[in-house]
Amino acid sequence: MDIFDIVVIGAGPGGYPAAIRAAQMGASVAIVEKEQLGGTCLNWGCIPTKALIAASHVFAGIKHAGMFGITVKGATVDYAAMIAHKNKVVGTLRNGIKQLLAANGVKQFAGTASFKTRDTIEINGRAGSPLPAATAENGAHGVTRPTELIGVKKTIIATGSTSVMPGFLPKHPRVVESRAFLDLDKLPESMIVLGGGFIGCELACMAAQLGVKATIIELLEDILLLLDGDVRRTVRAHMEKELGIRVLTGKAMEKITADDKGVRGKCGDETVEAALLLSAIGRKPVTDGLKPENAGLKLNERGFIPVDDFGRTNVAGIFAIGDVNGRIQLAHNATSQAIIAADNACGQKLRKYEAVVPNVIFTVPEVGTAGLSEDDARKQGREVKTGKFAFAGLGRAISVGETTGFVKWIADAKSDQLLGAAAVGSHATELVAAAATAIRAELTATELGRTIHAHPTFSEAWMEAAHALHGEAIHGPPKRKK
Repeated sequence: MDIFDIVVIGAGPGGYPAAIRAAQMGASVAIVEKEQLGGTCLNWGCIPTKALIAASHVFAGIKHAGMFGITVKGATVDYAAMIAHKNKVVGTLRNGIKQLLAANGVKQFAGTASFKTRDTIEINGRAGSPLPAATAENGAHGVTRPTELIGVKKTIIATGSTSVMPGFLPKHPRVVESRAFLDLDKLPESMIVLGGGFIGCELACMAAQLGVKATIIELLEDILLLLDGDVRRTVRAHMEKELGIRVLTGKAMEKITADDKGVRGKCGDETVEAALLLSAIGRKPVTDGLKPENAGLKLNERGFIPVDDFGRTNVAGIFAIGDVNGRIQLAHNATSQAIIAADNACGQKLRKYEAVVPNVIFTVPEVGTAGLSEDDARKQGREVKTGKFAFAGLGRAISVGETTGFVKWIADAKSDQLLGAAAVGSHATELVAAAATAIRAELTATELGRTIHAHPTFSEAWMEAAHALHGEAIHGPPKRKK
């Protein structure tokens, strides 16, 4: 039985960086993946959705080309071709991960990993994986799926999460979750999105830009509730007025039925119908088949594997990173946790997980946030000041016709330290990186405002918003005198 210093279970955005980092530290490393390298993010989440969203942006841009004096006639959508492009992107990146793992000397196993003991992992080969030759042990015809035991000194669990498909939804091809939706080779004429969170809103925006009549139904009082109210209002207003998305909030969808003609249900007193229903109401941790009890691992009441701020579980030598540990469920957070857990597993001085985790949402318009929201800062009892600057006052935004939205700083009123930031509008998902850096560096609004930002750029908005926090924005309206 081979024995490895580190075994990583799961090869998503947490797993494969953990394996590579551990190998860089000189450890002997194995990684086990039951489906595809890259996990949900690469194969059925972040990357494929962004490929399709990018295509929808191109189509939307063509429709608005007239404002630049460009006339385009006859533009149509070939969704099957978009899917083919998406699959090509995914395949390229997946192959890149395979090569990176090999180049770093990481042993790759295809199959489902489970704990036989704390220091022994059993790997059951997945369907479609190569079969061993016939031997006395596996039968005369060599048809038994390969099962292998490997020894492990330390384990990093990175099994991720999967979409929740609630039991009240009918089982029918017209009722899908996000993974199945991304495998469609034809868009429906109309769709209901059940759930107004990040995934549901992103896919609704993408589909709407390609001509789909989309309706979002959210049980809570608003969509995107984790965002500050001013950010939510900007996104929702644009989705409704510019994209034609219908948003129904504060009511459940009930009495749902599906047949070959479509899906329908009651939302309050109204009957809502569409050709397809996309369920986007949450995710659950993937621990099926892991047999954590054999290693002494304890799960919480929701099925997640609790960890401390260093990524350690209740069992010495076993770490859990990414979605499976129930913390902030974002791919880039999983990658950050992966590198820290690998360092800690390899005997480095203990490092804590990063506290500033930027969040990006690829709706139309885009959203990026970092640090504390205004609401959260006030709930902590802090005295805060905010500074906002609208893209409508930004030369670059006006010149490219992208004036929807704003950026906002949240700062401690006494110390002037930047606590959080939000951006909504064009390039918001890129702009938030600078904000996260400033917050992590504990800069003050004054220091940020004095930092020269290149002109003409969207990033100038951060400088202007920092000045606005003190009532000194040059290109914004003067602060009202009391």
